Amino acid sequence: MVTRDVKIGMVQMGTTLSRSENVARASEMIAEAAHRGADVVCLPELFSARYFPREKGNEAPSEPVPGPTTRALSKAAKENSVIIVGGSVCERAGSLTYNTCAVFSEEGKMLGTYRKVHLPQDEHYYEKDYFEPGRKYRVFRTSRGNLGTLICFDQWYPEAARINRLMGAQILFYPTSIGWVEGIEQVEGNWKAAWEAVQVGHAISNSMVVCAVNRVGIEGGTTFWGGSFVCDQFGKVLARAGSKEESVYVVSCDLGLGKMVEEGWGFFRNRRKETYQRLIQ
Repeated sequence: MVTRDVKIGMVQMGTTLSRSENVARASEMIAEAAHRGADVVCLPELFSARYFPREKGNEAPSEPVPGPTTRALSKAAKENSVIIVGGSVCERAGSLTYNTCAVFSEEGKMLGTYRKVHLPQDEHYYEKDYFEPGRKYRVFRTSRGNLGTLICFDQWYPEAARINRLMGAQILFYPTSIGWVEGIEQVEGNWKAAWEAVQVGHAISNSMVVCAVNRVGIEGGTTFWGGSFVCDQFGKVLARAGSKEESVYVVSCDLGLGKMVEEGWGFFRNRRKETYQRLIQ
């Protein structure tokens, strides 16, 4: 039976050059979140390595899925009896690589994977040089609710969030690696404020909890801004991490609020699907 109250653990971390050190650190922080009562714990995007797509021509630290990192996450989930949204890893699948999030039950079973659909191609974010885009969305049924998973650049696309909600997601997770880039001015406005605002909007318009978990630290010319947060189904930010420090946050959210928002505001029952054909052109 799915409970109404779910405790979400956010693991905001930096990385070293050692995959084994990063994975060990993530496992320690997962254990800390579980000790503090978390039911579901989320890691950042590509948490087991430095953010290698910030430059062209780097060697991608790819591995199969299942592989060493996902086996470590499976072990952490089972040992701590906690559901894990495993950030993402650079998945090697034949001749292709994907930016892939794996989700694990509290028994350590890998429930499945989501491959990042939207890939950026900008200074310090050259992901199209490294990854093949995913082609479908996934929502995972767990003992603590239905969990949707998108990854970083997916955050800017309302269609992806809406599809997750239509597939039954009650909580939408965004493992993330995003920050300020040296030498590039924020001429459009405050990047970090826009980043949070667009995701809060997804939460409200879809009546679902949103959790974004970012990395921290300076890597080359990129300063990752942290700011991991959880907001409820009407946009209230329940917890927000700082911009520099590694941290573990555990926050309680009420899944019942989503139904209340839907019934009160009618965002779904008043949709006009017949007018949306332009979206698929």
